[in-house]
Formats: sequence, structure tokens, C-alpha cells
Amino acid sequence: MIVYRITKSKRASDISGYGASIFSGRWNKKGTPVLYTGESKEIALLENIVHIPPMMTPELDILTIEIPDDSITVLTPKDLPSNWHQFPAPTVLSDIGQRWIDDGKTLALKVPSSIIHSANNIILNCIHKDYKTVKILSQKKFYFDSRLLK
Repeated sequence: MIVYRITKSKRASDISGYGASIFSGRWNKKGTPVLYTGESKEIALLENIVHIPPMMTPELDILTIEIPDDSITVLTPKDLPSNWHQFPAPTVLSDIGQRWIDDGKTLALKVPSSIIHSANNIILNCIHKDYKTVKILSQKKFYFDSRLLK
């Protein structure tokens, strides 16, 4: 499976999950290294820009990443509490993510995006035994219309 990650250029090649481990996220608890990616470039962009202050356009890179097709747990909105899409994220979601990490059965967790419910994010478990199979296929500068940040 091909997934995409858009992030600040200066840290783009770091796929250790360190950044996510410093802060908790929708699907991870503080101290847990995961890598947030999207199933498309478009959702990867939207998931990124919701965290960028208005009128600030940072230098971004896009990573195209390959992950094994056979190590993915899929969650749909039916599998989640009714408030799964709210902001801030309900803590039950990071509990679900932590159980998935602790279980260690799959490398990736496919979850619906809270921004566009029909799109998916792919969360990678950076401490999974098969994480070494994750491959960066390309890293390029990423440009987008800054009007998105108004």
C-alpha cells in the first residue's frame, strides 16, 4: 500500500514517530511513537494544514511511503463511538490506538479522517516488529495554494 505524509521539510526524513510521541494525538498517547499518514495526498494535506496558523506557509515536503498490504487493521465509523470525529478528540480514541499498539498484531491502523469522514488516515506503529519494512519511496518539496490558510 502507498501512503503519504506531508510535514515540515526540516523533519521530513524522520519517520521514527518521535514527534507524535512528544504530544498525544487522536490515535496515540504521549510517549507512543506512531507515524500519521494519509491514503491520499489530499487528505495528508488537509490533516496537516488544520494545524498551521492562518497566513503562515511553512516549507513542506511530501513523502511517498510503501507499507505491507497484509499488516493493516481497519476501523470504520461503525467500529467507533458516535463522537469519534469531534474536536478535540475524545480520549477513548487514543485508548483504542494504545490497545492496537499494545496488541502488536499489525503494523498499520486504517481509520476514518475526522476532517473528511469518507477519507482515511493510516497510522503506523513505529515500534512494530515489521516497521523496518516501511520504505520511503520519494521525498519532494510540497507546494499548495496558500489561500487554503486564510
